[in-house]
Amino acid sequence: MILSSAVQRAILSQSRAAAGAARQINSLSRRPASALAACQGGASSATGVVSIGDAHAADFNNHPRRRRAFSTAAVRDEPAPSPTPSEHTAADSSEKSFVPSPGRKYRFFRNVEVTPAGVAVIRFDNREKKVNTLSFELMHEAKAMWDAEVHANADVKSVVFTSAKESGFVAGADIFDISSVEDKSTLVPVIEEALDFFLHMKSKGAPMVAAIHGPALGGGLEWALWCDYRICTDSSSTKMGLPEVKLGLLPGFGGTQNLPALVGVQGAIDIMLTGKDIRPKKAKQMGLVDLVVAPQSLEAVAIETAEGLANGTVRKSGPKKKSLVNRLVEDTPPGRHVMWNQVKKMVDKNTAGNYPAPYEIIDCVKYGLANPDGLGKYKHEREGFAKLAATSESESLIGIFDGMNKLKKHDSDASPVPVRKVAVMGAGLMGAGIAQVTAEKGYDVLLKDRDDASLGRGVSYMTDNWSKKTKRRRMTQYQNNLNQSRVTPLSDATPSWPRHFAGADLVIEAVFENLELKRKIISQVEEVTPDHCVFATNTSAIPIADIAAPGPEVSRPQNVVGMHYFSPVPSMPLLEIIPHEGTSEEATATAFAVGTKQGKTCVVVKDVPGFYVNRCLGPVLVETSALVKEGVPLEKMDKAMKSFGMPVGPITLMDEVGIDVGSKVASYLSGADLDVRMTGGDISLMSTMVDKGWLGKKSGKGFYTYSGKKGKKIGPEMRAFLTEFTGGATSDLAETDIQDRITARLVNEAAKCLEDGIIADPVAGDIGLVFGIGFAPFRGGPFRYLDTVGVTSFVDRMNGFADAHGGQFEPCQLLKDYAASGKRFH
Repeated sequence: MILSSAVQRAILSQSRAAAGAARQINSLSRRPASALAACQGGASSATGVVSIGDAHAADFNNHPRRRRAFSTAAVRDEPAPSPTPSEHTAADSSEKSFVPSPGRKYRFFRNVEVTPAGVAVIRFDNREKKVNTLSFELMHEAKAMWDAEVHANADVKSVVFTSAKESGFVAGADIFDISSVEDKSTLVPVIEEALDFFLHMKSKGAPMVAAIHGPALGGGLEWALWCDYRICTDSSSTKMGLPEVKLGLLPGFGGTQNLPALVGVQGAIDIMLTGKDIRPKKAKQMGLVDLVVAPQSLEAVAIETAEGLANGTVRKSGPKKKSLVNRLVEDTPPGRHVMWNQVKKMVDKNTAGNYPAPYEIIDCVKYGLANPDGLGKYKHEREGFAKLAATSESESLIGIFDGMNKLKKHDSDASPVPVRKVAVMGAGLMGAGIAQVTAEKGYDVLLKDRDDASLGRGVSYMTDNWSKKTKRRRMTQYQNNLNQSRVTPLSDATPSWPRHFAGADLVIEAVFENLELKRKIISQVEEVTPDHCVFATNTSAIPIADIAAPGPEVSRPQNVVGMHYFSPVPSMPLLEIIPHEGTSEEATATAFAVGTKQGKTCVVVKDVPGFYVNRCLGPVLVETSALVKEGVPLEKMDKAMKSFGMPVGPITLMDEVGIDVGSKVASYLSGADLDVRMTGGDISLMSTMVDKGWLGKKSGKGFYTYSGKKGKKIGPEMRAFLTEFTGGATSDLAETDIQDRITARLVNEAAKCLEDGIIADPVAGDIGLVFGIGFAPFRGGPFRYLDTVGVTSFVDRMNGFADAHGGQFEPCQLLKDYAASGKRFH
């Protein structure tokens, strides 16, 4: 099923808040998005920082956690209890020690080259990673390199900073350098040392040019902002931004001061508060870069520009000239007053006050405007950075980012089946979405449906999405054409479809939630596909073991695995992979490898009713009905859970998912194995509404009555129905009690899933609910939330609810054990 764009934006905004990287997280802006897991599945659905830079995500897992500073202190072998700016620990033994040689003097840079005209070309090149990132050690080496080869070298008249890697300029700061520091206040002198280095570079008086290809994010862009001129390529991979806010931080290397001075306050605030990427054309328009060139020309143009800056034939970059309106807004007291009021309103609305980083960014910019002279503004900035680094919100967001990258590696020695061609059965919204992300990642795709009309709708869905990306310059026309060429549409009426399927390595089925139909499709597929072909079923309810049960329809059960996507597939980052007991390790590894390449964060879960995400939502639906029965106002419930940090409240959620779908999920899980945990409410609330035709927003009436795009209210019919359902009961239950009761049911079920081995560890549990239902990212997921509030306190709260309301609130044994021992999940 399809949620309204408003709820899609809200939920995906929550999940993006967690991932920075890789797939865009904690943006303060609302972006197109998604549906909740409860409404996912097959065609039942189909019918209706990132380091502080997302490119760093690829190498995040392998980076050793160590404390460093860019000082000249000797390496220490023993860990320091609290690192200071003059200390750093030895490198992890898994990391190769660097031995300088004439051909390679530096670990993080290529050897400096000086042209005959006196241009020093300095190329970032982290020899141990696919991407360049800023670390304490890099800054230490950069300082030594600058002093040895540039600063006192009279032959050097100007400098070009560029990258030797095709992967990009600098993807951001190494977040482990920050998270590994226990006493965050020690970051202040560390950052000051970095700032002193940038000022030291400026003091030479040699013009500096930043030549950017690929990502220049976070600290990478801040480095470029210290230069006198910026040039970038017109490549689709080139993007610039300061996404620190996504990890609960702020730009700490002068970004909050240098960016507003360059592009204006409004443009800078927009970049820093949203953490969004700026593409080349926009960067040139707003004055972030001075030139945009083809990738092949970048270094030559940069060297030529550096020569011109040195001899006076090229002017240094300056702030973009402001329009009269912008001067009135940004440079006059009344204008600034209005501007800051509007900015605060926007932040209040989009964060509900739950994220401190945006407010700290605003404070730093305002401080710099009030104190433009001297270095005090940079001191204020780094103090703000250290303060944010010590917050639980930043710890949670970094924890999610860390966890997301840990999940990139499948914990198995089995090798996946090499996959070149993927067949997708079912061209509804779910199937078409799967086909789209699969083609975008370079696979040949067979998209099959029963008739040409259904197939055409699926193809149109993909081509429309690619056209939008092309129009918004997120994709070149060449890439658009290439994606389309990879998809072969097929229907039952296509005589050659069996021949095409004979080359399929993976089949992903996304048809109706019907066991007989799914087994029939397996039978059809097994007749025409090679023995190694893996069959993945996209289902939200039917046990994988039932679908794969050996019989006349299924002869290769070991090749069957569940791949539970979340809708809309192109936007949602989560994928649940569900092997049944007979699934081979190779089949599971194949599903994991393909899902990861599709851009999904994969969580392997046990084959149980509801799997993980939907299973956790079941008790929430029941508890919501219990609160309604007690007479808690619907609007109050929605407001309470949004205040907690959820993307939407439970009442709006059910309307958006569809009352019929919610009723089906609740009924299914009530008859499953959750026992008392699915009691305590009255789910006839939803079934009665279904009988009345009140199916939620899709029918114009659910708990709320809908009119227009944004209009909704509780109509007189619903008020009369609620009076009948509650027996006239009313409740003035406190907001915190509403939050605690709903959260207790959700978090306890997550813990029960860990206890029962449905999920492998707390990391998977946190990522699953943050990416699947938008569990408040600033709380870090259910298990980080438990660590924050204290497991003992949480268990005591649940015991109190159990005494008052019944056994559905009985905490699971794992929580009792953790409370008794004082253990933490992270």
